[in-house]
Amino acid sequence: MESEPLLGRRSSSWHILGTQESRRSDSSGPHSSSSRNNSSSSGSSSQLDDLYIQQAAVFIEDAIQYRTINHRVDSQSLRLYRWYYSAACRWVLNTTIFVILALAFFEKPSSLSVTSDLRFRQVLWEPPCGLTEGIEAICLVLFIVDVVIKSYLLGWKEFQKSKWLIAYTLVLAASIVDWIVSLSLCCEEKVRVRRILRPFFLLQNSSLMKKAFNCLRQTVPQITSVMLLLALHLLLFTMIAMLLFTRVQITEDDKEWKTYFRNLPESLTSLLVLLTTANNPDVMIPAYSRNRAYSLFFITFSLIGTYLLMNLLTAIIYNQFRGYLLSSIQTSIIRRCLGIRGAFEVLCCERSTKTGRSGSLRMTVSTNTVLQVLQRVKMSPAHKQEIIKQARAFTHDCVTAEQFRALFDELHKEAVKEYPPKPAYRSLFLQKLQTVFSHRFVDYVGNLMVALHVICIFVALVRDAETPISERSGFFSGIVNGSFVLYYILEMALKIFAFGIKGYCSYKSNLFDGLLTLILVILQLSSLIQYGLPHQGWNPELHGLLSLWEIVRLANMLIVFRFLRIIPNIKLMALVATSVLDLIKNLRAFAGILVVAYYIFAIVGVVLFKDTIPAPQNSTNASLDGSISPENLTLQCGTYEQLGYWPNNFNDFAAALVTLWDLMVVNNWQVFLDVFSRFASPWSKLYFVAWWLVSSVIWVNLFVALILENFIHKWDRSYHPSFSDQESEYQMSVQDMFRDDLEEPTEEDLLERLRQHPHLHLPRGPV
Repeated sequence: MESEPLLGRRSSSWHILGTQESRRSDSSGPHSSSSRNNSSSSGSSSQLDDLYIQQAAVFIEDAIQYRTINHRVDSQSLRLYRWYYSAACRWVLNTTIFVILALAFFEKPSSLSVTSDLRFRQVLWEPPCGLTEGIEAICLVLFIVDVVIKSYLLGWKEFQKSKWLIAYTLVLAASIVDWIVSLSLCCEEKVRVRRILRPFFLLQNSSLMKKAFNCLRQTVPQITSVMLLLALHLLLFTMIAMLLFTRVQITEDDKEWKTYFRNLPESLTSLLVLLTTANNPDVMIPAYSRNRAYSLFFITFSLIGTYLLMNLLTAIIYNQFRGYLLSSIQTSIIRRCLGIRGAFEVLCCERSTKTGRSGSLRMTVSTNTVLQVLQRVKMSPAHKQEIIKQARAFTHDCVTAEQFRALFDELHKEAVKEYPPKPAYRSLFLQKLQTVFSHRFVDYVGNLMVALHVICIFVALVRDAETPISERSGFFSGIVNGSFVLYYILEMALKIFAFGIKGYCSYKSNLFDGLLTLILVILQLSSLIQYGLPHQGWNPELHGLLSLWEIVRLANMLIVFRFLRIIPNIKLMALVATSVLDLIKNLRAFAGILVVAYYIFAIVGVVLFKDTIPAPQNSTNASLDGSISPENLTLQCGTYEQLGYWPNNFNDFAAALVTLWDLMVVNNWQVFLDVFSRFASPWSKLYFVAWWLVSSVIWVNLFVALILENFIHKWDRSYHPSFSDQESEYQMSVQDMFRDDLEEPTEEDLLERLRQHPHLHLPRGPV
């Protein structure tokens, strides 16, 4: 038995911000009569009640958002805290981050051109000195306000513990210094260090992105053994290749050596590219044409490197990352439990309850107090409504810690959407029609009609594939599109009749169909008004904003897009689609890490390789349709110049992003290695290899592994008999994906963490 209740001495040991205050007494508690003897004492107690309710509401909001509760808890700080995390402030901060990142498109060298092709680029408009710098100054000021508020709310001790906050301050200081240097040099400096630091503002603004970054940072050292094994494999086969393909006297026999294995750097590059299969089988053909036995060397290299070591690397990356990610998400779960328990602790008072033969004191909160707190908490309306409903269902006017925690289990559940009731018709005939047209078979018929419409479009495309637009007849397309659009209008009208306008709009699939139907109706009406009814040989001249064939093509694209309505009706297809949507919605942090990598490498690429590749001399001989100029006909096959890769360069930020994308796909990436080695430096290969490791090896493999994790989890839920169809269609977060592997913290651990709160001093008596 406990010698003393946990909060039994709270009236003498509860301190907020170093000020000792008496603990409030509940209206039904033993001190309620004495608190009414003095009006000033009553007013003070009322203020304390409001403060504790405010603290509890903020702690619950922290729990919902997985935020730390180690911040100031006095009344003014809590009001500032809630304002700081309000939707308006979040929008301002997110907009500021977007603006400062977007400045790279407008700063010198700007990306304000139609094309990045070296053959067609003209002199670009450059912003005057001070324009982008002025916008950047506003952004930096807002970031300074952000870091000051955040530091104040956490307090000096927590600031010293926060590496991200210290780094935030240092990045801001470096950016301000670099900004001053830019103005002092009249914006003519060659390198702007602050441009490389800008992605940090995006990174530090997302807690999940910071967790993902920390996990990646801790994962990389763990895979060094496999990376070293891969490097050893590459070096060993490079030595063997240089021994096999040495220079000989016969010119025809030197082709393999001359093209791919002339020296050590070229040999390493050739086999590294072969590791990604980008130059297969090109690298093998010269030797293979001489002797088929040479193919064994290249096949063995690919089997060991590409199919064994690279896949092993993928598995290790995922396994290590998953372990660190689980640890990070476990911290988030602890934060949620800590916030909920912290809210209970600031609200609870002593109530005597009997346990066993003797009575003991347990910590409880009055139901009325819980309801007051819930009314102040900002959360989704569906969750709030359900939690309040459960709180009102308590039979006793007291809520224990376990009951209080159980209330917020609703946060882990997906809210079940309630649809408006169907219209009530008095006529029996209308009721039967309503039953018929609200049946699922109406959707099946609609899917069939859309499929038939798409088939008709496909037939028309195949029939007129080689016919010029000026010689085509629009009669078939006009009749087909008009007929099916009439059906779509009828289908929408019947569904509105069956479900009512509110019920119809409550289904996302209906909104999708209805919006596309309205657009198709507008296109058909504009076609009829401008060009009249379809007839044989119908191909009129342009009368309005869009030509007939532009209207037809736009309508056909919308119809093909409308065909996506069949996805929810095919279970496996719906499973795949929802998995993709979950990744887009809930794994944005991992995409954010890739954005950071793209941004940094693009800025570095512009600094290193801007204007490195010279434009061809006879640029006027080239054409925008992609045809090869006469001068390129004599160039070596497979080179940057012969392939016409002129738009892929690092002359501006936008062009650098596209070039990095082409490199991440690794198809023909040896072309970029070659051209920048020739025009920049052989050491430029290190930049491209580093990008390949970061983007293709680490991030892409990790993203594929997370897709598998998400899909397998949803597959198990969809086909497991213990889950209903409703449960299998929920939108899954990262925490939900790994929930089965997470552990709830113990009560002792939560109470100990609460006692260590820097601003909320709990008594340190026995538990």
